[in-house]
Amino acid sequence: MELSVSLQGDLALTIADRPNGEDFPTARLQRGLLLLHEGRDLAEEGVGFGVPVLKRGALTIFPGSVQLKERLDGPSRVIVAAFRMDLVERLAGTEGRGPTSGSFYAVRDLLAALHRRLPLLRGPLTAVSNAVRRRCGWVTTFEQTSPVATLDVTYRIESDQPRVRIAVDMTGLAEKGVSEVVMMNELGARHFDRYLDSDGARLRGRRIGTWREVAAAGAMFAGTSSGVAFSVGQAPGARLFRGRELVGSRLAWSGFGYSLSPARECFAYEVRFEKAP
Repeated sequence: MELSVSLQGDLALTIADRPNGEDFPTARLQRGLLLLHEGRDLAEEGVGFGVPVLKRGALTIFPGSVQLKERLDGPSRVIVAAFRMDLVERLAGTEGRGPTSGSFYAVRDLLAALHRRLPLLRGPLTAVSNAVRRRCGWVTTFEQTSPVATLDVTYRIESDQPRVRIAVDMTGLAEKGVSEVVMMNELGARHFDRYLDSDGARLRGRRIGTWREVAAAGAMFAGTSSGVAFSVGQAPGARLFRGRELVGSRLAWSGFGYSLSPARECFAYEVRFEKAP
């Protein structure tokens, strides 16, 4: 099933019940709402809008599939996406063989956590990671595991206004050993190369950083070539992060993540779309 909703200004939102990440390693992941401009998909490696990611300590669990339902509610289209959380990241060699030790992945996940939390270590950690990958011939893959949860994400789209309201039901996650929930909102790094916020920050390219907390009330990613922008705001009970990575054919995403405690039952926020300033 594939659902599409037209917005103002030659924009449209679409979601399908099958993974489709082009040729990037993340192609196995289930994606959320994707943004089209004049019929062109702007996602690249990005997973789209309103995609849940779960943490169990340093272990990260991604969605591998989704079931979709839709209904009309006055002028709004409402889409409910039930994400099945059952994928974990692994490394594979050129002949399909990769590290299998649980200790190896525990250390890898710990270093990934340090990469997110300590900006001064990001450069050295990235350089070491890239060197090890090249030397060993490893590439990123995603391996199916026992489902941790199925999360309902509701998208309320108002076609007369270029925005979508997103809500996720997190009931029961704390009892399943989940330590953190992150709601991802990503599109392509080549299409969105500028970051702006209400505190006056104006950043481009590498200066945006890979995972930094946003203190401003509102923040935006804009595209020099696409001429399109998407923005979010602070939401009670969540920490807002921004990031952008562009590494050859392996990474190409720009976007925001809301970090949440699994103790809460529901979380909602809004994404707006407009012409790039």
